[in-house]
Amino acid sequence: MGYHVGEKLQTENVVKAFRQALRRRKTTGPPVHHSDRGVQYCSALYQSIHERNGVTCSMTDGYDCYQNALAERINGILKNTFLPSCPADLAQARTMVKESVDIYNHERPHLALK
Repeated sequence: MGYHVGEKLQTENVVKAFRQALRRRKTTGPPVHHSDRGVQYCSALYQSIHERNGVTCSMTDGYDCYQNALAERINGILKNTFLPSCPADLAQARTMVKESVDIYNHERPHLALK
């Protein structure tokens, strides 16, 4: 999993998270990236990174959260389990997310991560 905490939902921020995910990838099967239809995911830059890395892009066909259940579940776990309070600023948000991802990946990994 890759992550990046930015001030805005911009293509450059999701590109940072996606590149991190590609670097950390441990499985050997063909990579698939599931997302909603946010403009940052539909951008030419983001799609070109998929193409260059042989990643299949899987997007919802609308704005139905049930079509993107895995990503919504991860976001829900992050928000409800690991981030019980609102961060005071962007620096604190970055620290909280990093700690949460470390816990999720190493101390409380999902069965698929073992």
